Amino acid sequence: MTESSPSVAVVGSLNLDLVVPVPHHPRPGETVLGSDHFSNPGGKGANQAVAAARLGRRVAMVGCVGGDDAGTDLRASLAAEGVDVDRVVALDDAPTGIALISVDEAGENTIIVSPGANARVDVEAVEGAMDILGSAAVTLLQLEIPVETVAAAADSSGGTVVLNLAPGRPLPGDCWRRLMCSSRTSASSGCCRAVRRRTTSTRRPRLRRTSTVPMPWS
Repeated sequence: MTESSPSVAVVGSLNLDLVVPVPHHPRPGETVLGSDHFSNPGGKGANQAVAAARLGRRVAMVGCVGGDDAGTDLRASLAAEGVDVDRVVALDDAPTGIALISVDEAGENTIIVSPGANARVDVEAVEGAMDILGSAAVTLLQLEIPVETVAAAADSSGGTVVLNLAPGRPLPGDCWRRLMCSSRTSASSGCCRAVRRRTTSTRRPRLRRTSTVPMPWS
């Protein structure tokens, strides 16, 4: 790894979070009046990138946004945090991903994610980032992008792979051969750390609980 190479590579999602505080979450068919909404930069991948950058690491992000104002703002927000966004591509044929979030008075939330451009983060994007994935000491991943892209990024990593297994989705069977996981269970399968081991073992790893820390960055 050269002095200018990122020590952390993130392959993953960027979303615009649209948040509405509500007195309670609506039941099916119910309309609830909330208070003033606000927006934040977000996405599980972008959150990982900002957290690592704030810890003083050199970070590069690989992902997609739409060719819209939201995408421009998200790239600018990451860049302002010191994240390299050269491989965050703006797509003309897809909107930027958004997360629709309601938060009740107890702080409990419900989230609906429209992936938008995140669903277009494909294996070719990984292939175009082989230089940073191969040299980075750590690669951070999540499951808000296609799982085949996650698997390709794990394969291409030259260092430790950390996987947030959220939102909960099935993984290809061979992924477990490359990853050892620890998990904190939640509605979205929690924040899980998966460390790639250089081993030929085909046994599925044991899961053990770990804690998670929210990382807002607006």
